[in-house]
Amino acid sequence: MASKVLMPSLNLNNVTFPGDNKTQPHSFGQVSFPNKTGVSSSRQSVITRSCAVAVKPAALMATSTAKPATSYTLSHLWREVHGSNNWDNLLEPLDPLLRKEIIRYGEFVAACYKAFNLDSSSKRYLNCKYGKKNMLKEVGMENSGYEVSKYIYATPDVNIPIQNGSTCGRWIGYVAVSSDEAVKRIGRRDLLITFRGTVTNHEWVANFMSSLTPARLDPHNPRPQVKVESGFLSLYTSEEADSKFGLESCRQQLLSEVSRLLNKYKGEELSITLAGHSMGSALALLLAYDIAELGLNRTDTNHQDQIPITVFSFGGPRVGNSSFKQRCEELGVKVLRIANVNDPITKLPGVFFNENLRVLGERYELPWSCSCYAHVGVELALDFFNVQNPSCVHDLETYISLLRWPKRSVHSKIDENDGVDLWNRARGFLLNAQNFYICLPWIGAAIDIVNMVQSQNLS
Repeated sequence: MASKVLMPSLNLNNVTFPGDNKTQPHSFGQVSFPNKTGVSSSRQSVITRSCAVAVKPAALMATSTAKPATSYTLSHLWREVHGSNNWDNLLEPLDPLLRKEIIRYGEFVAACYKAFNLDSSSKRYLNCKYGKKNMLKEVGMENSGYEVSKYIYATPDVNIPIQNGSTCGRWIGYVAVSSDEAVKRIGRRDLLITFRGTVTNHEWVANFMSSLTPARLDPHNPRPQVKVESGFLSLYTSEEADSKFGLESCRQQLLSEVSRLLNKYKGEELSITLAGHSMGSALALLLAYDIAELGLNRTDTNHQDQIPITVFSFGGPRVGNSSFKQRCEELGVKVLRIANVNDPITKLPGVFFNENLRVLGERYELPWSCSCYAHVGVELALDFFNVQNPSCVHDLETYISLLRWPKRSVHSKIDENDGVDLWNRARGFLLNAQNFYICLPWIGAAIDIVNMVQSQNLS
């Protein structure tokens, strides 16, 4: 049951924190805050007040009050912090361990942007600036305790007349594994997959291809009722067919690497963590669903025990319909959506037809409910806006900064020119797409959103 979206009044100088199916194994090449009435917590929105500091989770205090506070470390509580209980009692107030984990994974995503090469004169244009061995060091994360094992590339299967050159694979993220030393600190071997957000024109097209299409990722059970946004699915599954190197799809690359790592560390306590910003959040959720649907995270012959899969989504859009949401929940995929209530990207796709218009009187499914987009998981809602720099509402660094320093104002941390190019790029692309008669559902609404943001910036 979707909760009511809370839209507090704007505060320009402060930030507040708004408040058993079995699967067939496969081989791949090797919150309003939840009330006490028993309402489903499949999607919760929590608004947590600024600078509230959590003590030990209430659920743990009842059984562990005699133990010293120092025993409550990530190595002891990582399953709860990663959503084993759907983050109950951890969001209001925001638990310190959870806050640190959100920031930590946000920084891994930010590394994608720092390492992405946008210099068109460079031989590494649209690729990572650095080699895998040194990437985290080059972006200032040499002490992260993770080692990059693979770079990931995605090829949008879209043709547009507003960008010269053929569609080719772009570096979109990476796979990393926690080191032996980090395992002692975090309590398990963590397989981490991170994705950056939208940068290129082809990716903008994929973002606005707002038609639902069956995912059909499990060949043994296609589940045609489970539908996802066609553009995101294209980015995830398209291959670079014209390349002499024969670049595999993003999906093939990821499933192959995840399978390899799961086999390599078989017998250890493992977690699979996915993190992304904007479009990257959509890819992270698709991969999480794919891994769980194919049963790659099942660890015993009866397929009962499973490796936890958690998605940390920053400013992510909706990805699929209500059946997709339901299936993710059945598979045990945990999703924590960190979303600014003023961020328009989190309202797309499904501006009008979404989880809020699926049920009449909280009892009757409406005829079009299967065609409604629905957010997956639990939402931690932030509330920030800067009228002098409205583009910050979607900026990943702003998300991270305000989680790290909740008392600081938007002005004190964010340069007013940061991120403006994102909106100029988006507006220019959308207008060009219109001029070339590219059929993009919701393109009018998207242009209106960008125009609104820019007009506020000029006022």
